[in-house]
This record gives sequence, structure tokens and C-alpha cells, in this order.
Amino acid sequence: MVSPVDVVKRLVVGRPFRSDRLGETLLPKRLALPIFASDPLSSVAYATQEILLILTLGGLAYIHLAPWVAGAVVVLLAVVVLSYRQVVQAYPSGGGSYEVVAKNLGPLPGLVVAAALLVDYVMTVAVSVAAGVDNIISAVPDLNAHRVAINIGFIALLTAMNLRGVRESGRAFAVPTYAFVAGVTLMVVVGLGKALFGDAPVAESAHYEIHAEQVGLSGAAVAFLVLRAFSSGCTALTGAEAISNGVPAFRKPKALNAARTMSAMGIIAIAMFTGVTALALISHTRVAENACDLIGFPGDCHTDPQRTVIAQIAAAVFGGNSIAFYYLMVMTALILILAANTAYNGFPLLNSILAQDRYMPRQLHTRGDRLAFSNGIILLAVVAGTLIYAFDGSATRLIQLYIVGVFTSFTLCQAGMVRHWNRELADATNAADRIRIHRARAINAFGASFTGVVLVVVMITKFTHGAYLVVIAIPVLVVLMYLIHRHYTAIRAELHIDDDDEETLPPRVHAVVLVSGWTKASRRAVQFARATRPDTLTAITANVDDTETRLLSQDWERHSVSIPLIVVESPYREITRPVLDYTKRLRKAGPRDVISVFIPEYVVGRWWENLLHNQSSLRLKARLLFEPGVMVTSVPWQLQSSNRRDLSREEHRPGEIRRGITGSNKGGK
Repeated sequence: MVSPVDVVKRLVVGRPFRSDRLGETLLPKRLALPIFASDPLSSVAYATQEILLILTLGGLAYIHLAPWVAGAVVVLLAVVVLSYRQVVQAYPSGGGSYEVVAKNLGPLPGLVVAAALLVDYVMTVAVSVAAGVDNIISAVPDLNAHRVAINIGFIALLTAMNLRGVRESGRAFAVPTYAFVAGVTLMVVVGLGKALFGDAPVAESAHYEIHAEQVGLSGAAVAFLVLRAFSSGCTALTGAEAISNGVPAFRKPKALNAARTMSAMGIIAIAMFTGVTALALISHTRVAENACDLIGFPGDCHTDPQRTVIAQIAAAVFGGNSIAFYYLMVMTALILILAANTAYNGFPLLNSILAQDRYMPRQLHTRGDRLAFSNGIILLAVVAGTLIYAFDGSATRLIQLYIVGVFTSFTLCQAGMVRHWNRELADATNAADRIRIHRARAINAFGASFTGVVLVVVMITKFTHGAYLVVIAIPVLVVLMYLIHRHYTAIRAELHIDDDDEETLPPRVHAVVLVSGWTKASRRAVQFARATRPDTLTAITANVDDTETRLLSQDWERHSVSIPLIVVESPYREITRPVLDYTKRLRKAGPRDVISVFIPEYVVGRWWENLLHNQSSLRLKARLLFEPGVMVTSVPWQLQSSNRRDLSREEHRPGEIRRGITGSNKGGK
């Protein structure tokens, strides 16, 4: 009988895949692009807005600096793409930044990068979904009151899609991603075309004035404002490293296909970001962190949301009520939400690699029914959903926690690649190879220097605005991973068999059968215990009720059971403690002997039947497992209700057979 939980699981996740079908889930480039690059591609929807939000803190006078800030972001994005192409080709196993740093700079820097990436992936989900919901609210302002619920609903939907498997989620996400790219491209072409022919688009906020929060800025203050705007604009780089972590998911040749996908992602992202920024400046789009700083803002600035920058540009280019406007808003919302899919692929895969290296729980290493890392996917959803709830679904507040982890991994990864090329150079003898290695090392060295400077800028400019939480979270994660690794290492050392260890058999085996009544289940347990041929065999029962104990003794004599029945007294009407005391006395009499405790159990077919049978034996079994020299054996007896279950269909999930332990009938059978 299939349980309701199984039915719901199959409806959401789908039927399970065999392990030998893993090759069928590998991705062609056209599907890999939306899966691994949706985050950097979607960043163009808010990267320009983040630049303008910071510059307008000083008033409209500083908007003219936006092109220079955007230009620096473009250069940085190009450098990062070129650098990670080197990573993909040098380390195609999928470890990405973590593998590069761990192998070239050592385990501790590797853990720092891993922690930074894990934080970044969580923030990717939270920020992407929140930004997508912002665009939905820009089109339908009445939904603002339900912001958090909508965010969590989208996270649940993304989780369900990714639990179905990488390839299937790729098909579902490919259309919105390419539709978004087409929509933004059309908007940029039409908008720039209008500007070229003298009919430049004008944003609805073009006539707004801005009440500057910071006036009379000194030269140093202006420089700090520009650096802060640059660090906010660097959100365009989030997720750029995801392809390097997902190389194993590509079809062969894996490294080549991943490198080409990386290049395509960089070219498309740069083109769209440049076009959106140009249109924002041409249309005089105004946006502020606080709507009340917009002089001329219609409605209540305390409750009514501002339209996003891309929404204002689309309205100016296509018209606020046109089909093209709503098309782009829908696609923008979808791509921003689906951008979280980059993290849904990177986070579980990185956790799997860390688990393989024993820095994360081993449960995160195994794949689920659909050959996806299900445990990692669920963990990501829970943490991201918690962040959404804690920050009320505010993309502006969440984005302040962003970027620090990104550039930590960028910088250390490129530094690791420099050391990698140094080693390669020492072994290279061919002149062509040496030239190639010198060129690759120069790219990574420049990338490490550039991203290192950006990391310092981001730390300084965002620290007091929430980034300090990430600065705390990364060391905490590093310590946690170190402690997990130390635990696994200690366990391996404890279980290791040394060459001088002697393989000795126990002098004697004492079999003990726990009974509460002479039933078919108890008789089978006695017969099975006898079949193991122990040195001694006894049955014991705890005297919780004198009447029941007396009836058991009479049955024992009437059926002429051939093994002795020992009654252990239980003055406090418990079973666990008297049985434990009995086994301890046996162990004390023979410290090297082994005690094998046989416990009859019922196999039931209905979940509620577990509640009706004695759970005290479950507690007894749990306690016995902690006793040295004691082995616990369950002897099952299948009740008729167990025949209702179609076990033949569930052989691949034997752990899901529901069993209720019934060592005694005290307390109900």
C-alpha cells in the first residue's frame, strides 16, 4: 500500500531514476546557459539600479559619474570571465574555486572560499527572488502587502523544480531566460534607436528632484560615494563562478563546453548591462533608497513602492500599458526568480564535494531519487526562506549582505590559479606551452589584483550596512566545517584496523530473548536464538505486573519451553532499567563475553498501528546499543495488515518499511 506521503512526493518530484541514467542528465550548452548563468544574466535587471541608488544619495549632481562606475564594472566582469575560463580548463572536475584554492593555497584558504561560496549561494536565492517579486509589485502594487508570502512561495516552487533533476529544471527555465534576453535586447535596440533619431525615451521619474541625504561632500567623501556605487554595481558579477563549479554536468567535451558557455554568458551580460545603463541615463531615470527623497513622487512615499529602473525604462521605451512592457516585466520577474537556480545547482554540488572531503555531513554527498542532490537543495531552500522572512523580503536590505562572499572567492581563486601556473611553468619545456602559461598566469594575476582591490572596497563600503553579518558567518562556517572534518577523522582513526591487531573470537556468547508473553512472535525469537547456537540461552521478562508475570510463567511450564525463563524485578514498573542491569551483570561476570539480545517485533502495514504497539522496546533497543559487548537482534513477525503493502514496488526503499517494536505486551499490544 502506497502512503499519502509517497503519492505527494511522486507528484512533486516524479518517478525515481536509476543510477545508470546519470549520463542522460548531462547538459548541452543551450540548457547549461540558463541553468548556470541565469544569475549573472539577470543581474542587469538591478545592477544599474544599485549604482543609481548610491549616487543619488549625494543628489542629481553625481549621476554623471554613473558611466564611469558602470565602465569599471564591465571591465571587472570581463576580467572575471577570462579568469574563470582558465579555471574551467585547468580544473574540470567541478570543484571550482574551492578545489583551486584547496590544492594550491592549502586547506584553510579552501575552507574560507567554500564558506564564502555557500553564503553567496544562499544570498543569491534570497536576493534574486526578492528582486523578482519587486518587479512583480512594480506591475501590480496591490501585492506589496503579501511580499514575504510571495517570496517564500517562489522558493518552494524552485525547490520542487530542482528536486525533479537538473536537466528537467533546465528545460523549464530555459524559455524564460532566453525570453528575458530577447526582451532586454529589444528594449535596448528600440530605446537607443529612438535616441539616435532624436526621440529619446523619457522616464516617468525624469521630472523628479532628489532630496540629497549627503550634501557638501568633500573630495574624499565623493570618492567614497563612487566606490560604494561601484561595489553595489558589482552585483552584476554574482554567480559568474557557477559554471566552474558545474563542469561535471556538461556533455563531453566538458571543459570546452563549459568554457564556451562562460564566454557566451560574459558577452551577453556585458552587452545587456551596458545597454540598460545607457538607457537609464538617456531617459533620466530617477530612483532613491527612500521614496520620500524623490521630490514629485506621486502617492504616499511611506507605503507606495517605487518602480524599478528597468520598469521605468521599459515604460519609457514601449509605453506603460503596452504588451511589450508587461511582457518584459513578466520576463524580468521570472528571470530574477529563476536566477536563484544558479545557486540551486551550485550549492548542493559544492556541499557534495565538501561532504566527500568530510567537511560536511555525508548525507549531502548522495543523490536523491531524481539524481539531484536533494538534501542540499532542501537545506538551501530552508536557509534562504529564513533570510527572506527575517528581512521582510526586502531586496535593498538583503543586497547589503551580498558581494563580500563573491569577491572573497574570486580573489583567492585567482591567487590559487597563479600558483597553479607557476607549478606548470616549472615543468614546461616546450616554448609554446611556456608562452601559453605566461599568458594564462598574467590573466589570473591581474584578476587576483583587481578583485582583491574590489574586495577591500566592498568590505569598507558595505560593512556597516549589513555586510558585517557575512564577515561573521564565513568564519563560523569555517570553524563548523573544521569540527566536522575533525570528527570524521577521529572516527576513521578509531575504526582503523592496525596490522598488529589480533582477530579474536569472544570466549562465550550469551543469548537473551526478551519476552512478555508466549506468542508466535516470542516462539520465533526463541527458535532463531537457538539456531545461532549460543553458549547460554535464556529468556527474560520484567515483572511490571504480578498477574501477567504469573500467567507467563504458567504458559512457559504448560508449553514445556526448553529454555529457562528469568524474571527480573521492576519495583518502579519500567522495563528498560531492569533489562540493562541484567545485561551489565552478565558483562561483569565475563568482560570478554558477548551478549546477544533478541527482541521480537511486529511488522505492520498501517502507520497508525505503530502508535498502538509497545514503544518501550524501542527505547530499550536504543539504550542497549550504547552498551559495550551487547548485540541487538530484531526478530520480525509480519502481521496480516503488512500484506496490504505492495512491498514489491518498494524494494528500492527498504528503510521505509514501517515496523513497531513489540518486545512486551505491557502497555498494550
